[in-house]
Amino acid sequence: MSTRRNDLVLEGREIKARLHVDHERYGAHIHVDWLRFTVNRRYAPVPSVELLFPEPDTGIDYRAGREGWTESERVNAHAVVLSRRQRIVRLLRDMPDPDYDASAQAFTMAEDVAAILGPDYRADTLIQRGKDFYRFRIDILRNDHPVGWIGFLSTSSGARAEAQANTLHCNLEGMACTFAQHGWLDEMANYIEQHRGLITRVDLAADFFEGIDHKGHSDAFARFAHEYESGLMDHLGHRPQENFGGSWLSKKKGRSFYIGSRESGKLTNIYEKGKQLFGKEDDSQWLRIELRYGNQKRLLPADILRRPAAAFAGASEWHAGIVRELELLAIPMPIKCEPRLQTQTVEAEVTRNVRWFMNTAGASAVLAFLNLPRGVMHSLFDEFEHRLPNRLRKFSRGEVVASYQKVFTELASSGRASPAIA
Repeated sequence: MSTRRNDLVLEGREIKARLHVDHERYGAHIHVDWLRFTVNRRYAPVPSVELLFPEPDTGIDYRAGREGWTESERVNAHAVVLSRRQRIVRLLRDMPDPDYDASAQAFTMAEDVAAILGPDYRADTLIQRGKDFYRFRIDILRNDHPVGWIGFLSTSSGARAEAQANTLHCNLEGMACTFAQHGWLDEMANYIEQHRGLITRVDLAADFFEGIDHKGHSDAFARFAHEYESGLMDHLGHRPQENFGGSWLSKKKGRSFYIGSRESGKLTNIYEKGKQLFGKEDDSQWLRIELRYGNQKRLLPADILRRPAAAFAGASEWHAGIVRELELLAIPMPIKCEPRLQTQTVEAEVTRNVRWFMNTAGASAVLAFLNLPRGVMHSLFDEFEHRLPNRLRKFSRGEVVASYQKVFTELASSGRASPAIA
């Protein structure tokens, strides 16, 4: 076996072990396996002087004391952080003036995303050639290997390219998502909403490590083919496209069964994950059902990240049945087709407002309520009770009031700003 093949097998075992832990410890039987989102630079994070030109990490001293580092180990760790920051400063300083702000914002977002993913991740200190029509990218690294990137500026000119140049794009691959720290999905959803981001792709994976019930057929793929032909995979009276891949006769190279299409923004791939990771010699029954949502015909809400099982179940009755086979409790959350221009509804805007209040302003509001004199509180109510936040002023007060009560009740029922049900 080649060195590269050995590396792939070891990587595959690491992935499988991590997924097993997430299943057993957190009940995460449907996990996010890929994520892409775009943020308009107008709403992107603003780089701070402290972030771009910080003092060496004071956390190093704490770790050195806790873990008993030698003085030379502590000094070396400080030197690594300082060197990394100096490289960033030099890179940004050498960028052309019109591009400086975009590069600084991109690096800031890369650091934000890496922090959400966990302590094993960091933003690279090199600016690389871009991808997907972005001129540049900053990689997000895990153990010094790229697992995602932030793209900025455009490779071409014209109105469409100019619009792209006004955005930052985040692409997180499967390795980034699989090994992220527990709780990262809620944090990432909050981050995307905070910066008014647009999710452009999210992959939801359901793993059956010991195989799936054949339902009386010769194997799992015979079952799925029968279910497709029988109309069990139809959705809203429509039969999705189908496509077969892999070696179906010899069954040695791994088989795939595709339902739907990328063009429609909803594609399901059923495939032998074990053979993909370990090669044709793999004799495990590991089967993965992966649902890819795109934003071609849909608006993908951040709640997909908070409730991946619900989003998976909402794709169709067949997908809901797969969730039941995993013995998960989830209320299906359909992601309906709708016009791309219809990006703002009163409920979506109110939801953002409520989450902002509960996650950001709630503690301050309670502090003011408990400690300000009654006269001051009355004056605040008199000043603001007839005013709406800027982003809600395009709706009538009646629409906002009705939606606010509904949204607040749903979100507050769990005691936090995200739904309690998967």
